[in-house]
Amino acid sequence: MTASRTSPSQAAQLLPAMPLAALFMLSYALPLGVLAVASFAQTTSLDGIGWSQYARFFGDAFNWSILGGTLWLGLQVTLLTALIAYPLALSYRQCGPRMRAFMLFMILLPMLTSTVIRTFAWLVLLGKEGIVNSVLVALHVVDEPARLLYTRGALVVALSQICLPLMAMPLINSLLRIDDNLLRASEGLGASSWRMLGTLLVPLSMPGLVAGALMTFSMATTAFVTQTLVGGGRQLFMPAYIYQQATGLQNFNFAAAVSIIFMLTVVGLVAFAGRLANRKLGRIYGAIR
Repeated sequence: MTASRTSPSQAAQLLPAMPLAALFMLSYALPLGVLAVASFAQTTSLDGIGWSQYARFFGDAFNWSILGGTLWLGLQVTLLTALIAYPLALSYRQCGPRMRAFMLFMILLPMLTSTVIRTFAWLVLLGKEGIVNSVLVALHVVDEPARLLYTRGALVVALSQICLPLMAMPLINSLLRIDDNLLRASEGLGASSWRMLGTLLVPLSMPGLVAGALMTFSMATTAFVTQTLVGGGRQLFMPAYIYQQATGLQNFNFAAAVSIIFMLTVVGLVAFAGRLANRKLGRIYGAIR
């Protein structure tokens, strides 16, 4: 009796979400399903269903190197972004209301600009006649303009700047949730600033750090425009490799298989890291309590 009475109300609560669910199915799930089916086919007419496209990818060491290089790039960007965002988040926590508003505006301001435009800005900054080279030559650090573009370092720096808001905002949110009484108590017990940082601030802000790291890693590994323009043609990553196979070589079925492999790899790593971090955080909070 109770179940029959509550089911209509539950259906009524889900009714407003049905258009959004239908839009999701049409715009995401359906194309993804078509992509998965195409990855198992031998030709674009979906003939010869099998695992040959996946066997071709996993059987070539070159494909493994591209996948590994893309994941390594995401890890490098995540580490550098965390090193930049953590002092920024700590400074935000110590500031007053007016300075916080200004810092928040400056953190969110780049997100109002397209990633493509920010990438072209890095091309201007790091070019041979760009601002960075002009400053280096004027300070006599180098005798002639250095080759800054189309290098791994330039790509990591550019992606770190683009992904910085994704790392900074969760960190700021976690740091603001920490009770000031904990810091006062530890300071009263004689703990130094570095000890408070290592034993209180860092462990208690780990949820924000993990959330920011997962978002940064996902964006850095899939940033097709920045990887292509700043990295140059000498560095090949998975998004550009998929584009090359689909548009340049017209190998749509193999490109579909590479897309599925890349998506499952990134999603799997993010899910595994998230679960591992949750277990670690549970132990940390249990030790603090």
